[in-house]
Amino acid sequence: MHVLTVLGFEGAFNLPIWVAQQQRFFEKHELDVGLEYVKGSVDMVNRLTSGTAQIALTSVDNVLAYRSGQGETASGSAPDLVAFMGGDHGFLSLMSQPEITSVSQLRGKTLSVDALTTGFAFVLREILIANRIAVADVAFDAAGGTGNRYRALIAGKHDGTLVRSPFERLAERQGCHVLVSGKSLFADYLGTVGAVMQSWASHNPAQVVGFILAYREALNWIFDANNIEAIVEILRAEFAQLMYEDARAVLEDLVDPAYGLIRDMEIPDAGLELVSRIRDVHASVPTSRPLGDCVDRHYLRLAQDSTGWAR
Repeated sequence: MHVLTVLGFEGAFNLPIWVAQQQRFFEKHELDVGLEYVKGSVDMVNRLTSGTAQIALTSVDNVLAYRSGQGETASGSAPDLVAFMGGDHGFLSLMSQPEITSVSQLRGKTLSVDALTTGFAFVLREILIANRIAVADVAFDAAGGTGNRYRALIAGKHDGTLVRSPFERLAERQGCHVLVSGKSLFADYLGTVGAVMQSWASHNPAQVVGFILAYREALNWIFDANNIEAIVEILRAEFAQLMYEDARAVLEDLVDPAYGLIRDMEIPDAGLELVSRIRDVHASVPTSRPLGDCVDRHYLRLAQDSTGWAR
């Protein structure tokens, strides 16, 4: 059995991992997979580059940033980092404190992001600009991953933030407002991808392919309507404050064919290009490497060509 440490951020988009663990899909491929939440993208990249973790479920923007030397670690660079599978389309929502009911009211307020120049920070800037708010008219605070930002928002430490499912529903239960959903602005947006260091993957191809196949089997299980109630139980076990009806709504978001989990696990070029364009608008320098360098579909193709993919 090969032990894999997968790094991620809090959110319902981790459902395929939880299902693959509970249904023992990883074990079929001789994998013992543990999911660990990171403090933020800097922590994630540091752990991947140090070898204390093997795979990350992270925003593709992080891959683009660190491949181009634009990250926020000490070196700002992880030229060995690549995306090897598609995960989801973001599940992003701009939330605000109860007294703020429109994006225009965010002018002069403090907004939290994971890191200032990676992840989904530039999506937030795009939303502000679309609503005629200059970036200079707000203050940004790097507060770490989704769960951290949600808790900070509820505690009143920030006026608004981007969160990911199911934290928008949990925040609404606390009186906060969804001001904008990401899918209303960015139809082709690519959110989470599976990322890995090429040097590790090239020496462990069977483990990468096994991970993909187990994840694929979990996706098939999630998209099977016969498993709805079981999935609701999983979601409510992971998020104790999630009401039953909210868990059902979260599941509907997850299996949405246009905006949900990417069932074929492809990395769509349109989504990759959109993220790159948004990054190039807001980053201090444009992405310096060709987009193709940031993606390695070799392992996904090996998985798709195997007999295990059809399950």
